[in-house]
Amino acid sequence: MQCPECKSTHIRKNGHRRGKQNHICVDCGRQFIDDYTALRGYSDAVKRECLKMYVNGMGFRAIERVKGVHHTTLISWVRPVGELLPDDYDPQTISEMGEWDVACFP
Repeated sequence: MQCPECKSTHIRKNGHRRGKQNHICVDCGRQFIDDYTALRGYSDAVKRECLKMYVNGMGFRAIERVKGVHHTTLISWVRPVGELLPDDYDPQTISEMGEWDVACFP
């Protein structure tokens, strides 16, 4: 086994972290575990469902209750998508048909 930072083989065991053996490199001091192959994060399907729920009007906390995804995680998914949208709506044509609400006028 070697250090992922400096490639040294001079490493020692350094306790356990989340049920996995933790190691430390004696040369550079980097801490690491044996295997990083465990899946991390949510699947693309879950992200897509949560974004669809948000676009359809559900709030962050409501999605959190339904899907079990923390609301700050949802915000971190929505923010980059929102930055891709234009700042303001600038229609090329103005509609000639309008609507009046009769209840507003005496």
